[in-house]
Amino acid sequence: MRRTRRQERRAQRQESPLLKQAFRLLQHPLPPYDFVGAEQIERLHEASMTILENVGLDFLDGEVLDIWKKAGAKVERNSQHVWLDRGLVMEAIANAPRSFTWRARNPAHNVIIGENHITFGPCGGMAYVLDDNGRRPGTLADLEQFVKLSQMCPVLHFASWEQVAPQDIPSNTRHLHRLYAGFTLSDKAMLESAHGRIITADCVEMARLVFGNLEGDPVIGDVINVNSPLRYDDRMLGGLLTYARAGQVTFITPFILAGAMSPVTMAAALAQQNAEALAGIALTQLVRPGTPVIYGGFTTNIDMRSGSPAFGTPEGAWALLVGAQLARFYQLPYRGNGSLTNAKVADAQAAYETLWNLWPAVQAHTNLVMHAVGWLDGGLSSSYEKFIIDVENLAMFYHFLDGFTIDEASLALDMIRQVGPGGHHFGTPHTMERFETAFYETAVADRLGYEAWVAAGKQDTRQRARIVAQALLKAYEQPPLDTAIQEALADFVARRERELEKLNLYD
Repeated sequence: MRRTRRQERRAQRQESPLLKQAFRLLQHPLPPYDFVGAEQIERLHEASMTILENVGLDFLDGEVLDIWKKAGAKVERNSQHVWLDRGLVMEAIANAPRSFTWRARNPAHNVIIGENHITFGPCGGMAYVLDDNGRRPGTLADLEQFVKLSQMCPVLHFASWEQVAPQDIPSNTRHLHRLYAGFTLSDKAMLESAHGRIITADCVEMARLVFGNLEGDPVIGDVINVNSPLRYDDRMLGGLLTYARAGQVTFITPFILAGAMSPVTMAAALAQQNAEALAGIALTQLVRPGTPVIYGGFTTNIDMRSGSPAFGTPEGAWALLVGAQLARFYQLPYRGNGSLTNAKVADAQAAYETLWNLWPAVQAHTNLVMHAVGWLDGGLSSSYEKFIIDVENLAMFYHFLDGFTIDEASLALDMIRQVGPGGHHFGTPHTMERFETAFYETAVADRLGYEAWVAAGKQDTRQRARIVAQALLKAYEQPPLDTAIQEALADFVARRERELEKLNLYD
């Protein structure tokens, strides 16, 4: 029996507004916001070149030292220290693509990284989950729930990362279960850890089971964190080499807290960030010229009273904006962050600190906004409630960047003339034709009057977000995956679990 038009409209109204948008690529219609001038960018560049040439960096991996030596860098093997000539660095990074396509299991979910494209990914690396039962260690079931939510939300371009560490799984095999969950519960673009050679090689092999030949556009990638100040450890370098050789994506990301990992001034922090990032980017191009790589920024200040990282600060916003300018200076895609906050629950502090990250990230044309949803507690906790609140913010950015039309129909001068002074426009033909789609439809915010709000149960934002999350999970449908591929993935996970347990490897 076919539904009537009224029934269809009722069903659409009952569907969460977060699901009504179609998955699409987001582009900023305006030029990126330049926070500092060209002369200041040039000064940061020169300072970075001085750091690379005169101070140098540690690279704690013998194979990487061989690569730098062969390329002509000055290498001191005993200290594992390398000094990099600016000509070598600039020549190498010139091979990196300005933009690239990141393939998803479902081609309709492919994304473009670079230029004025903005993509959003979930949070990653959290140890704990925060839900209506409080803060507790994350489990594989939690990870699967977050992957499902990420798959359901059209504003997210990536669905699987380490949204929470599955602490009920041994640490040396967690990557296998994370990636299996990602490939089976989602068909969006895939992120997975680049921790050493063994884990990253497993990730590449699982990607091959799903995609076949990995030549061409990349299908997987992750962060290479610099052990700031000025050091790349062997674990991160192993991941960099493995992903780069396979033609997959790395985001070279210094984690700098001004006042701790760098001098206290943001100028010094950004110069050091730039030097550290360019060194890693150049290395990827020495390994495989043309392999996709992203200039990453994760610079903010330290809180001088507590010694903790400070997120959602004006200084962090400066770093986001200027980091993007530096990436554009070198014609590289840029990675920044979205929902960072020190708040322990999804409260007012969480909201305003998050927006002090999101607004600069969007206005800077950040090509890959990581940690865009769900982050709490300085990155220690992942929250279902905060996830939904942040998704609502992303949806509002989509709507905002779409802009509005100014033409004869939208100006509605005939309606203004017809209603005249003192009337209202609730029932005019112009309003009735457009009211269902005229404005952004909130999924979380409360717009009731006080008495109606009390009668409805006096729910606050966190309670409403919890209800939305539960409804989305109830509506989740697993995307199709070829049975043979799913079985091959399961067999690989089981085999590698046995091998890694036998070898007792924790690389």
